[in-house]
Amino acid sequence: MGVQSLWASVRRNGVRLHTAEWGDGMRQAAANIPTFAWYPVPFMSDFCIAVDLGGTNLRIAAVSSEGKLLEKVALSTKLGLGPNHVIDEMCDAIRRLSSHYCNGGALIGAGIGIPGIIDLDAGVVRRSANLPEWAEYPVRFEIEKRLGARIFLENDAKVHALGEQWMGAARGVNDMAMITLGTGIGGAIVLDGKIFHGMNGMAGEFGHVTVEPDGVPCGCGNHGCAERYASATAIVRMAREAIASGGAPELEKAFSSDPEFNAKSIYNLAVHGDESAQRIFGRFGRALGIMLADLINVLNLPMYVIGGGVASAWDAFAPAMFREMRERSTIYAATARDDELTQATAAQRTRGQTIVTRAVLGSDAGLYGGAKLAMS
Repeated sequence: MGVQSLWASVRRNGVRLHTAEWGDGMRQAAANIPTFAWYPVPFMSDFCIAVDLGGTNLRIAAVSSEGKLLEKVALSTKLGLGPNHVIDEMCDAIRRLSSHYCNGGALIGAGIGIPGIIDLDAGVVRRSANLPEWAEYPVRFEIEKRLGARIFLENDAKVHALGEQWMGAARGVNDMAMITLGTGIGGAIVLDGKIFHGMNGMAGEFGHVTVEPDGVPCGCGNHGCAERYASATAIVRMAREAIASGGAPELEKAFSSDPEFNAKSIYNLAVHGDESAQRIFGRFGRALGIMLADLINVLNLPMYVIGGGVASAWDAFAPAMFREMRERSTIYAATARDDELTQATAAQRTRGQTIVTRAVLGSDAGLYGGAKLAMS
C-alpha cells in the first residue's frame, strides 16, 4: 500500500493497534489497552478553493468536498491598480485560506469564475465588459505562477449554474439550464453534471435569443434580443420611454426625486400598484417567457433555474412569463407543475415534469460552482 492510500485508509477507518505483538516494556506501559484497540482519527474533508471575480468584489472561499462552505472572504476588486495587483491579492487570500485547512484535508484544486469571454484552452480572458483592462490577459498562467498549483477557469455565469446544480435549486438534477438576470442576461447549460460549452465555449448565450425580430437594437448587432427586454438595463430603458410618452406620472416623479433611479425603484412602484411600472414588468415577463419557451422546445431539460439580482422581482414578472411559456411551448404546457409560481426544488419534481424556478444560493452560487469546477 502506498503512502497516499495508507493515509486515506487511516483517515477513513482509524488506527488499529495489535498490542500482543509489542515488546515486554511496551506491553507493561500499555497494560490497560486491549489486545486489539481501535482509535478513530478525527476526520476533516478534503477541500477546494473557489474564487468569484467581479468588477466590484472579489470573493474567495474554502469549500469541502461534501459541499460545506467552510470560510469565505470578500475584498474589493481594485481594477484601477491593474490585473497584476488584483491577482496578487487573490493569491494572498488563497494562501491564507488554504493554510487554515490543509492540515486536516488535502487541497483538491482551485476554481475561478471570471466575467467575459474566456479562452479555456489558453487560460486567457479574451474580452470582458466588467474587466476592460484584462483583454488578452493570461489569468491562468499568472495565478499558477504565483501559487505553483493547477487552477481551473470558467465564465462566471457558467460557474453559477454549476453551483446551483451541485448544491442549489437543481441539486440532484444532472441536466439543467440557468438564466442569470442582471445588467444583461447570462446563461449556461449543464449536462450530466458538467458545463456544456459548445464548439468554442459560447453555448448558453440566452440573452441574445431574438424575442422581437424588429425590436430594439442590441450591442451585439442584432435587433430584439431577450436582454433588451428582460434585464435591469431594459427595465430602466422602458421606464424612461414611458416617462417620455407623458403617461407615467409616478415613474416621472420617482425619476425626478431619486438620483439612483434604477430597476429596484421601478419594481417598488409596481408592487405598490403603479400601472405603468406593472406594464414594464409584464413586458419583461413576456420576453423572458418567449425565450424560455424556445429553450424548452429545443433542449427539453427537466429544470431551468432563474437567478441574478433581477430575479428578486419574481412576483412582478413571473405571471406574465408563465402565461407566455404555456402559450408558446406545447412541451411546457404538457409537463408544467400546477403550482408553477411557487418556489420548487429538484426533490419536489416528479418524473417527466418541467420545472422553472428561482435560484436559491444567491451570490454564493459562484463559490459552490468554483469548488465543483475544481473537483470536476
